[in-house]
Formats: sequence, C-alpha cells, structure tokens
Amino acid sequence: MEISELGEFGLIERLAKEITTKNASTLKGVGDDCAVLAPTEGMRQVVTTDLLMEGVHFDLTYVPLRHLGYKAVMVNLSDVFAMNAQPRQITVSLALSSKFCVEDIDELYAGMRMACEKWGVDIVGGDTTASLTGLAISITAIGEARPEDIVLRSEAKPTDLICVSGNLGAAYMGLQLLEREKIIYNEQVEKARKSGSKEQMELLRDAQPDFSGREYLLERQLKPEARGDITDALREAGIHPTSMIDISDGLSSELMHICHQSRTGCRIYEERLPLDYETAAMAEELNLNVSTCALNGGEDYELLFTVPLTQNDAVSSVKDVHVIGYVTEADKGLALITRDGGEHQLKAQGWNHLKP
Repeated sequence: MEISELGEFGLIERLAKEITTKNASTLKGVGDDCAVLAPTEGMRQVVTTDLLMEGVHFDLTYVPLRHLGYKAVMVNLSDVFAMNAQPRQITVSLALSSKFCVEDIDELYAGMRMACEKWGVDIVGGDTTASLTGLAISITAIGEARPEDIVLRSEAKPTDLICVSGNLGAAYMGLQLLEREKIIYNEQVEKARKSGSKEQMELLRDAQPDFSGREYLLERQLKPEARGDITDALREAGIHPTSMIDISDGLSSELMHICHQSRTGCRIYEERLPLDYETAAMAEELNLNVSTCALNGGEDYELLFTVPLTQNDAVSSVKDVHVIGYVTEADKGLALITRDGGEHQLKAQGWNHLKP
C-alpha cells in the first residue's frame, strides 16, 4: 500500500494502534498536539536525540527495516543508560521517500516496539514528513534518575580505573563483512549486465551470501543492545561510576571525551582490550589490526566508565566488565601501552559525523 493512500494522519493512526503505554509518568501519549509527562517527584529527567540518515548511517542494501528500527531505538537508550538513568519515553520522527510503502513502515515500527518493550519504554509521539533522498529517522529519548545517581563525563579523577563492558570491534567487523559482500555482489551484477545474461541476472536476484560462523558479528552491527544490564549490575554492586559514556564512535574517541571534560589523561593496555574470537578471526581474514579495530571501530554501544581505585575488587567481580587502564594527571597525556611495553599516543580515528 502506498503511504499516500493513508495520508499522514492515517499512517499515524495505523502505527499508534500497536502502541500502549507502560510508565506512570506517561499521562498522555500519541494522539494530541503534545505528549503529557509527569516526572516522578524528586527525580531528574535526561533527554537525548539521535538522527540517522540513509546513505550515511545505514545502507538498506543489507540492513533489514525491522533491525533498523530496533537499532535506532537502542542507540538512543544507550545514551540514557550512559547517564546512569532509566529510559521512560521516546518520540519518533520519520522523513520518507516515495520508495517506501506502508508495510515497510510497519516493519520499521515493529523493530522499534520490540526495543521499547525490552526496556519498558513508551512511544509518546513524533512526526512524519516527505523526503527526496530516502529515509531519515530522528528519535528523542527521555529518561529519569535520582539526582545523586546521574553520572557525567566530567568527574573522572587521577588513579580512577577505566572500565568497559562487553567486547570491542565486533560491530565494525560486521560492517566490513557486509560491505565486502555488497561489493562482490555489485561486481557480479555489473558483470552479468555487461554479458547480457538474463539467466545470470535472475540467479543473482535471489542470491544470498554465506555468513555461516559470522552471525555474532552481524548481530553486533545490525542489532546492537543498550547495556542497561550493566548499569543495573553496577547499582546492585554498590558501584557509582565517576564518569561514563557509551561507545558509539570508537573507544579512543570516547576516552578523549572523558579525559577532555574531566581534564585528565589516561593509560590503557592493549592486552586488556576485550575481544571476541570472531572479531579477531575476521580482522585476520581482512588483514586488519584487531586492536586498531577495537580502539576505533565504533558502534559497539558498550559502556566506558571510570570508578575509584578502591572499588577494584567490586568492579572486577561484575560480570562482563573489564578493567583496561587507569586515569592519570592531564600532563601525562592519553596513551596506549602496547603488548611489548611501548607507549603510543591515542588518536581519535573513529567515526566523524561531519567528515565528507
């Protein structure tokens, strides 16, 4: 069904039918000029917005719309968790070109609802408009936390331990794998087109790459998870991070944000970077340095945080958390200690949103 058959209000009504609210702070959701929210007394709200553009942040050649919807929500919830807050509501705005039909948007929203249901988040509004260049998704997430629980990027102190959740570089390896297969596919299509073989073109239309043994890498790229489980675990262990950020643009870039805003330096150890076996194997296959991928790959959406040295035993006992270094005085700079004991200055080589 073409979206124009429904119109803007018809599309909103269709999507809103599947939306139910769960949070007491949501007084009025979709269907009015504004959502009406009532923050819990004594709490603070946190708000974050992410904009995802087709051709810049995602490629629909290999990104299913349901996965895209899920990821678009999770990257926003990740920012809320990085503040040590709990997500409560989101608004969703879409710019759609004429190549999309109603069923496409159903798929996109199915992924969004799945992500919201996982963390008890309400969709409370948004906007839709036309686009001449494809699909754009803008999501605003609203969370809440007690004033004393909120964690900023700016409170890291010298001797604090630097910790990271999960493992690094897998999402980047998943992207490299998808891009490689896209290039191979396009080359085969061009070859078949030049040869004029209709039979070959038919075979290519239904062709699917073999990703056996690489499922984890694809999941990390296409269906990332916001690490609210880590903030819950830290809370249960009585650990309050001194600073925290989520890893969207690469470990090096995020470390620089913390150190810059906290006016500190840092030392991290290459041998302590958490890596998955599939990440290392894929890096070797592509002739890439796996440590470089872990430092600069981005889109891991793990949590990078610092804790006082006195909490070493406590944080080391938290499942899926790794101590990778420590905070120093600012004049020590930001450095990576390699496996052979060498010291190299960290550089922000990850994703640059404004780079041409």
